[in-house]
Amino acid sequence: MTERFAAPTTIEAALRILASDDAARPVAGGTDLVVAARQGRKPLPASIVAIDRIVALARHDVVDGALVLGALVSHDWLAESSVVAAGWTALADGSAIVGSPATRSTGTIGGNLMNASPAADTTGPLVVLDASLTLVAADSSARSVAVADLATGPGRTVATRSELLTEIAVPAPAAGSGSAYVRLEYRRAMEIAVVGAAALVTLNGDGRVAAARIALTAVAPTIVRAPDAEAALVGAAADATTFRAAAEAAAAAARPIDDVRASADYRRAMLVVVVARTLAAAAARARGESIPIPASRWAAGQVV
Repeated sequence: MTERFAAPTTIEAALRILASDDAARPVAGGTDLVVAARQGRKPLPASIVAIDRIVALARHDVVDGALVLGALVSHDWLAESSVVAAGWTALADGSAIVGSPATRSTGTIGGNLMNASPAADTTGPLVVLDASLTLVAADSSARSVAVADLATGPGRTVATRSELLTEIAVPAPAAGSGSAYVRLEYRRAMEIAVVGAAALVTLNGDGRVAAARIALTAVAPTIVRAPDAEAALVGAAADATTFRAAAEAAAAAARPIDDVRASADYRRAMLVVVVARTLAAAAARARGESIPIPASRWAAGQVV
């Protein structure tokens, strides 16, 4: 039960509250928080620090070629931004299928990251895009953490109780690159990925794969890279045969679980399909082809 509520308008004020109140927890859109409380999975914090009025956390810009996002940037903005769609397309793919339209307009990129779900739709894209984030403490000290290193398990991160995520920096992909995020889903709204994959593919002058990064969702306690699959791509032709081989390498290394949504065997089998489709979409974008956002909708009609 919530006993204390604060709505600071500056980062400094929010940090002072977090440092002085052991029970205080920052809340932005609160979409996951409310759902968990209603389902009885997790009670509301005793002390809520609403950070949605901190204007400094809502900025978005391109600085020295990198996309810089305040923690309060919404999924809706990310899905609709022509800038994100052009340079960081996988992030637009993931943002476009988070929850429902209401969820996307309220939910934030910072909240999605700090929720640390292994099925989060924006984390995989940020991992393959080599994004990092800034955590700030009450004494104004700040540290940079790779998005890939943030989560330590479901609902757990490396952030201390009194640190606040303030911004995410996403470097520009290399020339000749394309990215995509695809998930397996049972319905088109209010869905959680059964399995998902994000990919960044860079092609060289003759159309072969020069570099690749793959991240897998819902197949481990955290979102994970697939190094064997990435290695299988480098130097190979960017075609269906290569993508299938890489997808099989990703599935072989995955350690999914059985739960109410799918069995481990089903997840592993579907991972082959999802990774191959994601790579096909990313490579097509690297070639300059038009793959609509979200790529999951396009991928559903592809045979691999």
